[in-house]
Amino acid sequence: MPGRFNVKKRLGDRANILPKIPKETEVNSVEEILPEASIPAHEPEHDQKHEKEHNSKQKPHSPAWERVLLARHIERPRTLDFIQALCDEFVELHGDRRYGDDAALVGGLARFEGRTVMVLGHQKGRNTKENILRNFGMPRAEGYRKALRLMEHAAKFKLPLLTFIDTPGAYPGKESEERGMSLAIAENLLELCRLPVPVIALVTGEGGSGGALAIGVADRMLMLENSIYSVASPEASATILWRDASQAPAAAEAMKITAPDLHKFGIIDAVIPEPPGGGHTDRPSLMITVREFLLRHLAELEQDYIGRGVEGIRAMLDARYEKYRKIGHWAELSNSKDN
Repeated sequence: MPGRFNVKKRLGDRANILPKIPKETEVNSVEEILPEASIPAHEPEHDQKHEKEHNSKQKPHSPAWERVLLARHIERPRTLDFIQALCDEFVELHGDRRYGDDAALVGGLARFEGRTVMVLGHQKGRNTKENILRNFGMPRAEGYRKALRLMEHAAKFKLPLLTFIDTPGAYPGKESEERGMSLAIAENLLELCRLPVPVIALVTGEGGSGGALAIGVADRMLMLENSIYSVASPEASATILWRDASQAPAAAEAMKITAPDLHKFGIIDAVIPEPPGGGHTDRPSLMITVREFLLRHLAELEQDYIGRGVEGIRAMLDARYEKYRKIGHWAELSNSKDN
């Protein structure tokens, strides 16, 4: 036997206590061959105590963690659900014209309240088959290059851009590196900063890292009440900080990734209320509220900027730039020798 499978070598002197079992004998469990007094197969009292401690650590009361779970709920409305409910005459556009199409990011032309708009968004699945097709809502490089193509199309024909964000993050696999994921995201950030049309982004579920930001640089940043927006998932943060993913609820609370927290910090512009229990419990009511918010903010942008022609577009781009320059707070340390 190879070294790591050699039982006698690994057990050493304890191997002598193992009974000899004929090859034809069927063994259903380890307990059948381990003498109880010599090598206990398990310690029930210790196992129960450990399981109780683990469960209490895994599920502390955390309002932020409850919102994380709602943001990930399998029945939560997806991008195509929002497009179908809010828009008419949706025509999906496929492919990045360089490599291929990416089902994890969808987009196309649609009619919203009497105007033609470009819509983009991450698309998750509702079961294993759909999630494999949609790559669990994690776009590859070709997905973000498709988004870039649609952004440029919107700019060419002066169409407002509506984006729906719901992703754990950009796909971190080998294919992403091979096809230039970092460059694809960077190009999107650059294009969104200078896109001469109104841009409204709505976080509907998870807003994870650069994968969310790649379609999230906008004039108006909105979030559903039970959505999250962060640089890393609570599990990843807990692993980095405490080397323990079970501390994710504590990380979620400390990271301030919920919509109310981010609105208080001035990172987002509005929080869209959801029905009790989450948006999936009453979709028609949620869609009515989302429509009202999107229409109000889009009308404000059109009135304040687009209606003023070239001068208004320049003012809109300047305001968009300043919006992101103002995010964050810092303090300069004094150079005084007394300090």
